[in-house]
Amino acid sequence: MERSHFNSELNLAHLNQNVTLLGWVSKRRNLGSLLFIDLRDRSGIVQIVVNDGVIVPDVRNEYVVQVKGTVAARNVANPKLKTGEIEVVASEIILLNAAKNTPLIIADETDALEETRLKYRYLDLRRPMMQRYFDIRDTIKMTVHNFMHKHHFIEIETPILCTSSPEGAKEYLVPSRIHQGRLYALPQSPQIFKQLLMVSGFERYYQIARCFRDEDLRADRQPDFTQIDIETSFLSQDRFLALMEKLLKDIFKNTINYDVKLPLRQMTYREALERFGSDKPDTRFGLELHNLKALFANSRFNAFASAEAVRAIVVPGVAEATSRKVINDLNLEAKKFGLSGLTVIKKENDVLTGSILKMLSLTEIKALEKTLLINNHDIIIIAAGMDSRVTPLLGALRNHYGHQLGLVKEGTYDLLWIIDFPMFERDMDSGA
Repeated sequence: MERSHFNSELNLAHLNQNVTLLGWVSKRRNLGSLLFIDLRDRSGIVQIVVNDGVIVPDVRNEYVVQVKGTVAARNVANPKLKTGEIEVVASEIILLNAAKNTPLIIADETDALEETRLKYRYLDLRRPMMQRYFDIRDTIKMTVHNFMHKHHFIEIETPILCTSSPEGAKEYLVPSRIHQGRLYALPQSPQIFKQLLMVSGFERYYQIARCFRDEDLRADRQPDFTQIDIETSFLSQDRFLALMEKLLKDIFKNTINYDVKLPLRQMTYREALERFGSDKPDTRFGLELHNLKALFANSRFNAFASAEAVRAIVVPGVAEATSRKVINDLNLEAKKFGLSGLTVIKKENDVLTGSILKMLSLTEIKALEKTLLINNHDIIIIAAGMDSRVTPLLGALRNHYGHQLGLVKEGTYDLLWIIDFPMFERDMDSGA
């Protein structure tokens, strides 16, 4: 049982050639004298045409089949498919494996719940979208390997079972069978090992490393993950960043055919927090944070005057949609960041409204309008308190509204370096 081609390899250059294909029935359409089958393999979908007179087994969605036939040009091309200019006229179809009705639609547009997708993960992974993710990951890894070897890096696998070396999260511990009462730790990163490799004279090390961190699940946190891990000797920061920029350029080009313009711009950690409320800012849209501390330094409203930080964002065009429920939800979000709440001011019909306004002087209100350049239908969201809580809260709200309002154009990227990170982070409990 051999195939002559993967589906996506077929094009007009193969016209009139006999081919043998293997895959899953993605869709079938019976028009009486003609039967059309969309055959899916890992590489993509190709249309199979079965003329009247060809004996075809009873095939349904997700049946596994072998198709023998001849490549022909389509009367009408399908630009949505890589193989959209051709079809295969079947001479024989062999049923290899039947299938029951699947509990989810095997297509990018599946309506299955996440719970169902996870329960039947092996079916969910048949979806072209899911397989593309793995293809991208594979391309990234191959690009990294080729680039690093070209630039004199050596790939070294470091131990998974090792001694405890506390980092930024809790460790996973594995009991030793041989040494009773002793434990191995799973590495949060290969940090110690790669530093030893530098001392050992390897100079340029890299590894696509598996790391383990016992921390709460978040959008960017999970128990185990893979990172491109690199360590070098005898390279300045500027030279190292320039080298990594070339690697990123290759990765984007090879995976999504996107040209990254070099050199990448740089932004300090402090500027990123001040402007975007995050040390990994999405700079593809505005909604930047405004520092209002000086404006309210002498305010009679003590919650602003005495606060370590008073910051705001202006969200355009959402005043009418910002109901009492929305404001309550915003306050609940503020509590997650350790703040008692936040302030929302609307501007409609050239008038500012908000319960906080009665606590502010007319001078402060006018200065607020002038500073923030607020227009009709906009809202101002103000947070006051400890800077370490205010800034990330507004950064999170900025990202929320940026995506909700469609301010990020699909397929656009804005890469940059965040530099000058602080050496230490304050412990909010102890103050250390």
